[in-house]
Amino acid sequence: MTGLLLCDDLLFVSRITGVARDLGLDIRTVRTSDALLTQAKQIGAACVLLDLHNSGLDIERIVRELRGHGTSFIVGYGSHVDTATLKQARAAGCDLVLPRSKFVEELPTALPHWLAGAA
Repeated sequence: MTGLLLCDDLLFVSRITGVARDLGLDIRTVRTSDALLTQAKQIGAACVLLDLHNSGLDIERIVRELRGHGTSFIVGYGSHVDTATLKQARAAGCDLVLPRSKFVEELPTALPHWLAGAA
């Protein structure tokens, strides 16, 4: 199973892909929304991980278009103090929205389930 990660923070990308690699999972990373949509269309990823603070991210548009490309599970993560963005992600249809610290905490155990397209 291949998942997609939208994140332009190289240190955080390294952290997430390192966990995936340790678990034997494949996570492809992209830095822009357009690249995310192109990859989602090409590979049909069941799971997408979204950094909700990625530059230029239109959460509603991305979620809508990802669903159109067959993505079944979308995880959004962001700053715990930016409650408006977290609420916006939930309203847009992200299946799971977590503060960044909770996302990191759950990543090693939850990532296989997320990539399978289920919570």
